[in-house]
Amino acid sequence: MDFADQIAALTESFPRGYYFLTDQLNRASLSIATNLAEGNGRFTKADRRNFFIIARGSAQECVPLLEIAKRRGLIQEQSVEQLRSQLEEIARMLSGLINGLEKRKT
Repeated sequence: MDFADQIAALTESFPRGYYFLTDQLNRASLSIATNLAEGNGRFTKADRRNFFIIARGSAQECVPLLEIAKRRGLIQEQSVEQLRSQLEEIARMLSGLINGLEKRKT
């Protein structure tokens, strides 16, 4: 949730001509949290795993979007590096959840 909130605050300052980037970055960042929540609400291990995998994919989707924003001068390099670091941590946590599910019997 914190990551999605940071992205929402960051993209508020993007110029009007970059709505496509603002929208996609906000959707991808929010998708991390929403798919994690939806996965936790599922009863079967397979359903949970699927939503956690989607959340991890959304985290990876944010990386090139941030790079494009940096190349267009919308985000400073330091901010991008900080956000990438957060995404790496999120992806590791999601991978841990996925691997943990695979090890569980039920």
